[in-house]
Amino acid sequence: MSQRLNYFQVSAELSKKYMDFSAAMKKVPVIEEFGDLVDIRASQINGCGFCLDMHVKQAKLHGERELRLHHIAIWRESTLFSPRERAALAWTEALTTLPPHGVSDEVYEHVREQLSESEISDLTFRVVAINGWNRLNIAFRAVPGSADTAFGLDKAGLS
Repeated sequence: MSQRLNYFQVSAELSKKYMDFSAAMKKVPVIEEFGDLVDIRASQINGCGFCLDMHVKQAKLHGERELRLHHIAIWRESTLFSPRERAALAWTEALTTLPPHGVSDEVYEHVREQLSESEISDLTFRVVAINGWNRLNIAFRAVPGSADTAFGLDKAGLS
């Protein structure tokens, strides 16, 4: 499959604003802590090859251990994630799959046991952002790895 269109060129102003929105989150502590896990898990669920490829490489550059990268898809069975990371992954899954009647009180309370209200709110914006990127890249068939050089991802050593 080839890319349908380059939305960065076609909708340059909107793309820039969305990049700014995503970039604004990079210095938020809870997003620094969980951002790679959230981006990878949402991209797995949504089937976004472009984003999954990108965020696995970013996580590797950020020092994430390779085995943990393989275990993100099976985080419930894995012993490699802390209770806070599990809460972030559970929240990511709930918001990404969004059940018909919304996020259950049970999931919210589980997450609330590990994260503050501020952390949950900030994390929710991250989940919103990655789900938007997933939808853009799936809609326009962005090619996995096609932006590696532009984003410095070729340095991850995962070709």
